[in-house]
Formats: sequence, C-alpha cells, structure tokens
Amino acid sequence: MDHSQIQLIDLSIIIAYLIGMMLIGVFSVRRIKNSKDYYVAGRSFGPIVMMATVCATIIGGSSMMGRAGLGYTNGIECLMTALPYMIGMFLFSAYAGRIYDVGSRHGISSIPELFEFRFGKGAKIVSAIMIALAMMGTVASQVTATATIVKLLGSQYGISYELGALIATCIFIVYTGAAGLFGVVYTDVVQFFMLTIFVYFMVPVSSIATLGGLGNFLSNIDTSYLIPRVDGRLLGDIISYLVITIAGAEMWQRAFAAKSRKDAKRGMFWGTAVYAVCVSMILVMALAAQQLLPDVKGTYGSTDAVIPALAITTLPAGLTGLALAGILSVMMSTADSYLLVSMQTVVNDIGKTIKPNMSEKQTLFLSRVMSVVLALSALLIALYVKSAYTILTTIYNFYAAAAGIPALAALYWKKATKQGIISAMVGGFAVCAIWKALGSPFGLGATLPGALVCLLLLVTVSLATYQKSPSVMPDTSKTA
Repeated sequence: MDHSQIQLIDLSIIIAYLIGMMLIGVFSVRRIKNSKDYYVAGRSFGPIVMMATVCATIIGGSSMMGRAGLGYTNGIECLMTALPYMIGMFLFSAYAGRIYDVGSRHGISSIPELFEFRFGKGAKIVSAIMIALAMMGTVASQVTATATIVKLLGSQYGISYELGALIATCIFIVYTGAAGLFGVVYTDVVQFFMLTIFVYFMVPVSSIATLGGLGNFLSNIDTSYLIPRVDGRLLGDIISYLVITIAGAEMWQRAFAAKSRKDAKRGMFWGTAVYAVCVSMILVMALAAQQLLPDVKGTYGSTDAVIPALAITTLPAGLTGLALAGILSVMMSTADSYLLVSMQTVVNDIGKTIKPNMSEKQTLFLSRVMSVVLALSALLIALYVKSAYTILTTIYNFYAAAAGIPALAALYWKKATKQGIISAMVGGFAVCAIWKALGSPFGLGATLPGALVCLLLLVTVSLATYQKSPSVMPDTSKTA
C-alpha cells in the first residue's frame, strides 16, 4: 500500500459521512419556528448534548491540526498555549449558569444583546462588529484546516487546496444555514463521538503500536521537545487563549441555549474535561509523527497534516476512512459554530438594530443568505492565508485584547458604563493593531498590551462617568 494515498473504501466512508452531516442539518429544519429557535435552539439542551457540543467546538480543526503541527516542530509548546485556554474554560463553566440566568430572564441570546441591555445600541454595535470579524476569521481558519485535509485526501484525483476549500465551505453552508443551532449541535453530537473514538483514541494507539509499543515510543522521544521555552510571542499567545475564553461568543451562545443553569455549568465543565484529555493526545501524536514521519512537510505540503498523515500511515483501509472522517468532523464542528455566531451577529445584533421591525420570516431568510455571504468571505481569507494556526492566533489576539474584559464586566461589574465599555474595546483593539504593526516590540505578543490598555480604559473611564451615566444591572436571580 502507498502510505501517502488512501483507498477507495476510505474515500467512500468520508463521502458518506459528509452527506450524513448535511442530511442532519436538512432534517433539523422542521424544528425552526422563529429566530430564537434558529440561534439558541429554544433553550433546550441538556448536559450530555451540551458536553458534546462544547467539546466538539473547542477542539477545532485549526486548533487540532495547528497544535499538532506546532508540537511536531516545537514539542510541548503546543500544550503550553492549550493549558490557559483549558483553565479559562473551567472558569467559564463556573459562571455559565449566570449567563443562562441573564439570558432566560431577559430574553438575551448574545453578548451584543447584553451590551445593549446595559450600555445601549452604540456598545452593542461596536461589540457586534468585533465579534463578526473574529468569528469570520475563525471560520476561515477551519476552512484552511479542512482544505488541507481535502487536498490530502483527493490529491491523487487532482483536488487542489483551493477546490478543497470550496468543498469545505459548501458543506458548512448547507447544514448551518438550513437549521441554525439545532443543525449545528446535533451534528456536533455525532462529531463528538467520531473525533474521540477515531481520532484521539485510535490514531495515538495505532501510531504507538507501529513504533513497536509504548516503551520504544518513549525511549526514542527527543527530550529537548519536552522542555518548556517561554518568550514574548508565546506569552502573548498564552494570554490570548486565557482571555478569549471570557468572551468566546460561541460558548456564550451555548450557555444561553441550555435547558437550565445546572445544564449550562455541567455541560461546560465536562466538555472541557474531555478536551483536556484530547489535547494531551495531540502532543503524543506529534511526537509519534517525529519518529514515523520525519518529513511531513515535504511529503504532505504542511506540518498541519501531521494527524491525517499518521492515520494514513498507521491504520488499515476502512479504519483510515473513519479516522479521516473524524478529523473532518473536528473542523466542521467548530466552523459551523463560528459561522452561526457570525450570522447571528450580523443579522440579529446589527441588522435588527438598524431595522428593528424586521419580521421573523425576514430574519430567518436573511440569516440563510448571510450563511452564504459570510462563509464565502471566510473562504477568501482562507485562500489568502493558508496557515490555520496563523489565522487563528492573529484573530484571537485582536478579539481577546478588545472584548474579553468588557464582556466579563458587562456580566458582573455594576459600575461599568457605556463610555467605559466603548473606549475599552476601541482602545484595546487599536493598541493591539499598533503593536502588531510595530513588529511586536520586545518580542511581546500584542494581546498583553492591548488587554492592559482595555482594562485601564474600562476602569478609569467607567469610574469617571458612573455618577452621570449609571447602567442597569441585569436580574441575576437563579433559575432552575
């Protein structure tokens, strides 16, 4: 068998899986009665569904493949950036119940709606624009990761990176645009089991077996790859991942969609716990690939291809197809979530602010139109920047610096004001952009200075304007 190619049976399994995902989305359309059903699924998800969708979403394709590539070249650094995100998600699970309470009592279903409730339309629009840009960039990173896989799968049939990106985008559009969060979450549940069984369990086991067992694998690890090295760029990435969890619009959407505050908290916690196990397997696969595939980039075109290359190299026909379908499921489960948040932000948070009398029928129609427009916009970004990890970290830098702290303040700090929130978001974003343009002075990532300026402006401006412009705190009484 040529280990750089896949067999027909594997390709058939992958195609059948992709068709199945689209059919789930299409059949979920009947559950959509209004825009709330479309965006928060009638607030109907219990803890198991919540766990599955949270885990499937945060183990994104760009995250998985980008981290595996980073682990292949830089070793344990791939876990050092994952750890703060994991810690942030455990913290998020602690206040996910509060998000649910605010949403259920006031009919709020997004961060911009919370900003409007507390600070007015100006703050809502500014936050919505930032979220839309961040979500589109994240969708682009998933398109990039998926295109890399599709190209790898179809290279023997003449499928290029560009065609792979287009195929990926069309799949995202069909089931996300059709059924909204119902389609997204129920495909996430399937994808959760696909990725945990066929990617994070089967590929590491088969790779270690191919190397002759756990003892051989461990004895041949280059220990220099297990030594942590922290520099300014890595410190910036760590802060980005920690802060981004505070304002992760896709996770706020999940918390708003829970059946109860307990379901929101438990689903977030257990989804993150599974993520912790899975992300550790990324380092195992990266280190195994160093021994099995010494020239991944030369053979497959990118270090992002580490995990699918392992699947093709170590698994027999049939199981290879299931593993590669699982890898695709990882990317789709994140891409659909971010695409949906982008649609909600543009249509519900921006469009209905400009045109408040928009009917439910118009809202749903425009949402489906925007699923095409925004996905194609993400496709253009993916075609321009072909590194999944580069896209993801850049977007996270800007969004974390500008939106993380204001989102938490909107939820908890009664003295936060409209002036403080807007100046914090604009100031954090501007400093981050300037820091990037200056080439990241002192080797320090842009998120740290951006977030510090954001915090400083939020506190000083809010305290200076609180007496004249107090904001209304949402009702935080606990609900079932």
